[in-house]
Amino acid sequence: MKLATYKDGSRDGQLIVVSRDLISAHYATGIAHRLQQVLDDWNFFAPQLQDLYETLNQGKARHAFAFNPAQCMAPVPRAYQWVDGGAFHNARDLARTATVPGNLPADPLMYQGGSDDFLGPCDDIVCVSESHDIDFGAAIAVVTADVAMGTTPAQALDGIRLLMLANDVSLRHLMAQELAKGMGLVQSKPATAFSPVAVTPDELGDAWQQGRVHLTLQVTCNGRKFGLCETGPEMSFHFGQLIAHLCRTRNVRAGSIVGSGSVSNADRTHGYGCIAEKRAVETLQDGQPGTEFLRFGDSLRMEMKGRDGASIFGAIEQKVAPLRQSCAQ
Repeated sequence: MKLATYKDGSRDGQLIVVSRDLISAHYATGIAHRLQQVLDDWNFFAPQLQDLYETLNQGKARHAFAFNPAQCMAPVPRAYQWVDGGAFHNARDLARTATVPGNLPADPLMYQGGSDDFLGPCDDIVCVSESHDIDFGAAIAVVTADVAMGTTPAQALDGIRLLMLANDVSLRHLMAQELAKGMGLVQSKPATAFSPVAVTPDELGDAWQQGRVHLTLQVTCNGRKFGLCETGPEMSFHFGQLIAHLCRTRNVRAGSIVGSGSVSNADRTHGYGCIAEKRAVETLQDGQPGTEFLRFGDSLRMEMKGRDGASIFGAIEQKVAPLRQSCAQ
């Protein structure tokens, strides 16, 4: 099934069920008001939502309405935990431009992001200054059930409830400063945006294999193709491994969100999942980067389509805006 959260003036919004073709929707008010409620008691709420989903897809839902992604918050507007992992070795190593020699680590690199203020799929990326080197990060994320400390990667896969797309924004100049000082990533990681809908793994069909999504993530910047990245084969750590790494020494609670990190392919004809990776390639090839970071007014679009050509999660469509403009609105 496909679930979303509509804006209603509250912090957590209103849970809705969305049809498979993303054309119609229905409020889930009679079942649950918020997605976190569902995640806290999945076995009770999920079958009821599934029934509503099937009725909606059959065109028999009495109070269905046209689905509008612009009205969406993040599916989980604020979460107990948001952790992003560098699951694609290629992107991570290129971004570091071989400054850290040695073999690839056996464990994924993960950072704890801010989870109290996510962006909806059409919300502006609000930044203080262009000089901070604004970058996007096209990624996949999963939402978990309760996962116990010490869970194995294979067991952790059973704890995946939903999948989403994510735009994990980074301020690269501030990031370099924080890393140089041995600090955590705080100022360099503004709010993350998520796709209009979150979907259960079965919606992906055979594209969901052993904790990886074997499809193409399309990224455009200012209307121009930036990436057509294959998200499955080169994901060095699958989501079960990422979750197991996270809960090695602690429990992970329902509603936690785990990201893949920016998608990446060794074959450069697929493009890129973030600007930093493209700049790293340009530096290696030409001695200096040629692609600029994002500027105010720039637009982004991220979308993933199934094997039938239909959008799965809906599109993330955002513009970069200065803080003063956003406040004035």
